[in-house]
Amino acid sequence: MAADNRMSSDQKAIHASPTRRRSQRVFLQIRIVVQGKVAGKPAFEETARTILVNAHGALVELGVAVEQGQSLVLKNAQTNEKQESVVKLVSAGEGRNFNVAVEFTTPNPGFWSVNFPPEDWTGKHPDAKRPY
Repeated sequence: MAADNRMSSDQKAIHASPTRRRSQRVFLQIRIVVQGKVAGKPAFEETARTILVNAHGALVELGVAVEQGQSLVLKNAQTNEKQESVVKLVSAGEGRNFNVAVEFTTPNPGFWSVNFPPEDWTGKHPDAKRPY
């Protein structure tokens, strides 16, 4: 537990108990295009990347300040598939960027084109690779 005391609040949110999650999270950088509109400003479109993904959304690094509850459209740059989402949390990222947690309006595990581990998966799971 001592390691938890050295984690930032963002890292604690990322490493929160898996029993509270609806799907496994995978640290994966995927290039996406984010479209949205902040109140009182023109619509924006930004090429961004994910920090982690799951069947219900992602943590995305954005240069645009967005607001909790705001609707965004994510476009997977590899597949061109679009997915509507809602901003759930915004926190300071590296430099002038923001870490933005988004949740899909409809679960879509296929959006990321990855196979997620089963819900009971841990580092001790028989399928987990052992360190060299």
